[in-house]
Amino acid sequence: MTLVEFMISGSIAAILLSAVAMLTFYTGRSFASMANYIELDQHSRGTLDQMSQQIRQTTKLLSATSQKLVFLDHDGSNLTYVYNPTNRTLIRQKTGQPDKVLLTGCDNLEFNIFQRNPINGTYNQYPTANAATCKLVQLRWTCSRDNIYSRFNTESVQSARIVIRKQ
Repeated sequence: MTLVEFMISGSIAAILLSAVAMLTFYTGRSFASMANYIELDQHSRGTLDQMSQQIRQTTKLLSATSQKLVFLDHDGSNLTYVYNPTNRTLIRQKTGQPDKVLLTGCDNLEFNIFQRNPINGTYNQYPTANAATCKLVQLRWTCSRDNIYSRFNTESVQSARIVIRKQ
């Protein structure tokens, strides 16, 4: 084996090893992204399921802002959902119970309230001016977290419209 043959075979081996290393790096990053997405989606869906079940069982909405909802629960106590943009958390507060953090890493959260009546020819409802006439609550949020490589977002905004059944 001559020196020229050795250098050519060494160059080819270096190119192949760098291609394998880049493929391994890309695959690892893709798996980390997918695992992160799945975990964020599971937390968001679990929170949405829990909130929709509890809001449907409330008696009425007492007050509402874009970052806070206060309900009169079926047992007569107050049930409050508060979004803290500084801490990026959604917290559930109920009279007589400890506060429960429902979401962490929440970049954006918005509450909207509507009347029961649909707008003719659409699936939308009329917005309400106050909590007394509210029959439907809309929740919308986006969560993300820092990973080794960068910040990953859920692919879509979690959103739901929940009807207060007892009102």
